[in-house]
Amino acid sequence: MARKTQISSEELAQARHLREQCTTAAELRKALSVLLIAELGIDPEKAADILGISERTIFRNLSSFRNQDRISRNTWGGRRRCCLTIDEEREFLAQWESAATAGGVLTVPPIHAALVKRLGRDIPISTTYRILARHGWRKVQPDTKHPQSDPAAQEEFKKNSPNLWKPPA
Repeated sequence: MARKTQISSEELAQARHLREQCTTAAELRKALSVLLIAELGIDPEKAADILGISERTIFRNLSSFRNQDRISRNTWGGRRRCCLTIDEEREFLAQWESAATAGGVLTVPPIHAALVKRLGRDIPISTTYRILARHGWRKVQPDTKHPQSDPAAQEEFKKNSPNLWKPPA
């Protein structure tokens, strides 16, 4: 024989309050799933049939009333497989920041080698790229013009050069 469901007076008061203040059908079903069992003494299977929900949902609703004041234990999400914490990553990249801001050429392979050395194990290079992207580092393309170029001389050459190329005779 199954155990009798125990509902405290606090949970009953919360269910009544939710019934009066509900704005959606789901909230009403949640409140009624507690009230039908507590006030009318209906067994959970019968209450599930009346409300059109599963018996398991009845027990989930009861559980949510019991645990609504507790801090959520939802642990899903986040960085489960991180090599370093965000602060450790920031500290690691700080040593490379001075070279990057001074205009020096900074490539990923030396950063990756230093990261592998710090971790003491081999990691994919994509991890290094993701760390750099997470902290706002980006690839800077070099200028597309030569530093000794003369725009005026280039325009003069365009004006005076022949339109068609002719092979040398």
